[in-house]
Amino acid sequence: MNRDYPLEKVRNFGIIAHIDAGKTTVSERILFYTGMTHKIGEVHEGDTVTDWMEQERERGITITAAAITCFWNPTYMPKEDTSKKVRFNIIDTPGHIDFTAEVKRSLRVLDGAIVVFDGVAGVEPQSETNWRYAEEGKVPRLCFVNKMDRMGASFEFSYKSILERLSKSAVRMQIPIGLEENHQGVVDLLKMKAYYFEGQMGEKVLEKEIPAELVAEAKKYRAELIEKIVEHDDALMHQFFEGKEISLADLKKTLRRAVIAAKIFPVFTGSALKNKGVQLVLDAVVDYLPSPIEVPPVRGLDPRTGETISRQSSDEEPFSALVFKLQTDPFVGQLNFFRVYSGSVETGSYIYNSTNGKKERLGRIVRLQADKREEVEKVFAGEIAAAVGLKEAKTSSTLCDEDQPIILDPIKFADPVISMRIEPKTKADQEKMGTALKRLSDEDPTFKIKSDPETGETVIWGMGELQLEIMVDRMKREFGVVASTGKPQVAYKETITTEAEAEGKYIRQTGGHGQYGHVRITIRPLKPIAGGKKIPKNVKRDDEFEFINSIKGGVIPLEFIPAVEKGVREGMDRGVVAGFRLVNISCELTFGSYHDVDSSEIAYKIAASQALQDAARRAKPVLLEPIMKVEVVTPEKFMGDVTGHLGSKRAQIEGLDERGMSKVIRAKVPLSEMFGYITTLRSMTEGRASYTMEFDKYEIVPGNVAQEIIESRK
Repeated sequence: MNRDYPLEKVRNFGIIAHIDAGKTTVSERILFYTGMTHKIGEVHEGDTVTDWMEQERERGITITAAAITCFWNPTYMPKEDTSKKVRFNIIDTPGHIDFTAEVKRSLRVLDGAIVVFDGVAGVEPQSETNWRYAEEGKVPRLCFVNKMDRMGASFEFSYKSILERLSKSAVRMQIPIGLEENHQGVVDLLKMKAYYFEGQMGEKVLEKEIPAELVAEAKKYRAELIEKIVEHDDALMHQFFEGKEISLADLKKTLRRAVIAAKIFPVFTGSALKNKGVQLVLDAVVDYLPSPIEVPPVRGLDPRTGETISRQSSDEEPFSALVFKLQTDPFVGQLNFFRVYSGSVETGSYIYNSTNGKKERLGRIVRLQADKREEVEKVFAGEIAAAVGLKEAKTSSTLCDEDQPIILDPIKFADPVISMRIEPKTKADQEKMGTALKRLSDEDPTFKIKSDPETGETVIWGMGELQLEIMVDRMKREFGVVASTGKPQVAYKETITTEAEAEGKYIRQTGGHGQYGHVRITIRPLKPIAGGKKIPKNVKRDDEFEFINSIKGGVIPLEFIPAVEKGVREGMDRGVVAGFRLVNISCELTFGSYHDVDSSEIAYKIAASQALQDAARRAKPVLLEPIMKVEVVTPEKFMGDVTGHLGSKRAQIEGLDERGMSKVIRAKVPLSEMFGYITTLRSMTEGRASYTMEFDKYEIVPGNVAQEIIESRK
């Protein structure tokens, strides 16, 4: 079976934005204009295709990333000429900070993104986080300033906020024709034409001359746009400085190269709700975002040699794919979403999971249309699909050819910052709860489950109160588990501030074989690696821990070194200040001894764990707390009250901005101070203020606050 669509006519992209910027509304227009639906679903009516979960429709927000496959015939092509059709594999992602893992994992497997902005608010906190994720993955982006029909909409304000808070490389491609209730269409600055959208759903795109009152403004901004484009091509720059007219084809070709290299971010505008501008953004996806063959080859490790190897996006290369998402389907069981980077795979074949070294049979392959499925026999390089029947695959698993294996870089997720105790209501619920929690944590890597060793209670961890609330709701609806929960708690951590040394000895004689383990370690605060510096072979390192083996001459046999590292890691699970997890530690094994008969892995593990705890007590340990980036939007008359109240919550005010008639207060606030904040804020501002919050970083807890936390743990 051969590929049914050429790879150069495929675009894999995501739609990302801050909550309420209109991202799902944009997705629904895309489905309608590409012919996937014959009716446009609306978020406020709860009948959208991509928000298909009950919890999404009830709350009017996106919770889980939805995958869509559809086809687009560019508006500048005759509709009867289907040879120019392009296949879109689209992922509509959540905007709420609690579900930011969905954005991160989606961007890991996509080749481009449309970043949607609210035309009134401009860049918002989650816009910045999503942009940062895209920067990390070097993902090319198009910007769409939405909601030009809203009261207070300002394209110039939104565009300026993109330049100031995201990138100086953003450039206007369009300007709106009218704002608020007078928004009629857009001016294309490259073509110097006006576009209007007529018909019941704006499906008829009409090209006209630019309104006279906008001609001067359009010429000015077109000159800026061309100047930005020609910077990326020496020949065009010469033409530009010589005053020669540059052809539209040359401008688009150069712009495409710059967008794919993430050196220019084109900005479009319109109103998805009022059906204006979306088709032109889809044209831009075709014109400027890359096909799978235009992105760099994917890189990974050869598990046999440890060397870095790469795979081209080609059907001829060995098969390699990355699982980026798990989802429980009520009809077919577990779905594993995967992106094929190279080669091809078909239903019924055996695939090798290089992450865990296991082989599995691929039962069925489906293409997703949000909550609907289309079965396919085979998928090729550059495609996104879901597998049915894989039991061992998890998020970040690499699927590949067993004879030519590769391990692709895993997706990294943030640690959860909030926890909550949960207990089943009945004995029957208790039996089902374990299964339900495991399934949900497999789906969402930021949702974790732990047992409290002191009380035996189950504790769930996540990125925010909403995420935990929805997980408990899903347990009830999808798994029939009724549970009661405690109050949300902050996920504190502990670390050390200075260097310390300690020795650990575990010696037991019980007749016959005894136990003998002896280590000496030095611990220090973990320092970041200088750019480009290689990690030595004797060092094992991750984001929060480093283990250095510095012993010489076999004073501890090599086979016991992994047990020492494991013991240190286990010792870090319970800190010495208040019992929270220890992080950001560099541990060096400097000396030890062994016994020919009595030494064992368990003895070295216990000795290392004891040494770590002892050293941590001497290394001036401190508590760390999660600090949140908070943005409060309030009418001006309440600004003094709001800033004063934030000050009482240990907030650091970072900036004050204006947004229409409102004031925006940007601050960094400890998470522990933010529980129940919305109730206080509403009562303080007659219900007229709102706020958004996202995790920023961990910081040391002030002494007096730390003492209160320690006392509360006794």
